[in-house]
Amino acid sequence: METINNWKDITMDSFSGMGKEIAQIIPKIIGALLVLAVGWLFIKIILFLLGKILKLAKVDMLNNKINGMVVTSKGDFTIDVVKIILGFVKWLLILAFLIVAADILNWQIISVEIGNLLHYLPRFFSALALLIIGFYIGNFVKNTVKRLFESFEFGGSNLVSNLLFYVIVVFMSITALNQAGVDTTIITNNITMIMGSFLLAFSLGIGLGSREMVADLLRSFYIRKNYAIGDKIVIGEDIGVVEAIENNSLTLTTKTGKFIIPIKDVVSQKVEVISQSR
Repeated sequence: METINNWKDITMDSFSGMGKEIAQIIPKIIGALLVLAVGWLFIKIILFLLGKILKLAKVDMLNNKINGMVVTSKGDFTIDVVKIILGFVKWLLILAFLIVAADILNWQIISVEIGNLLHYLPRFFSALALLIIGFYIGNFVKNTVKRLFESFEFGGSNLVSNLLFYVIVVFMSITALNQAGVDTTIITNNITMIMGSFLLAFSLGIGLGSREMVADLLRSFYIRKNYAIGDKIVIGEDIGVVEAIENNSLTLTTKTGKFIIPIKDVVSQKVEVISQSR
């Protein structure tokens, strides 16, 4: 009989303890759910207002500029600045309300880990900003070098400009990874060796292959100094008027037609000036 009474007391104590724990946790659960419900409504209102503000500020006009810096134009991958901003604000607020709900429920581990994530976000977005700046600088250098080569009528403008673009993007990507807290020592060492070898070979190739191009450029300076468009000259057996002087050729209009003479042939021959336009 005494054993049965003990069992009864143990059972009653267990149910009593469970009832007290449930009575203590139910208000916390209700409070956490209430916080999440209010947070959901608050997030909806904030996102709606922020979307209107961004639309009035015409932030979406940045999409074309940023998408123009994408490495390749193929595919359907595009960047929507408004969606990125709204998504960032949305998840930031969600995490904030989750921390509050976790604190109400005394879930310290969850609140601490979410707090650590929030502390990491500034580093992540600063790394993302560095990456975008790298694409912008690379695109600017690419277009500038391409226009410079085309103005001098140099070949290989696409190759050189794209090479510089990728070099800048790679190094800015490594910098962004460092900012994000990723150890890039191995990546940096390997890329430095590869890029050093490649640039050395490329420089030697450009230097050896562009000797004639540089020589033509120097000859064109000499031609422009001594002759002008409109001059009537005699080159070999051809008599005509100078129509154009390019970096690697001279255009001569004669009675029989128009001739494009390489600069090196003009310099290497005897030229007689019959009349000058200046």
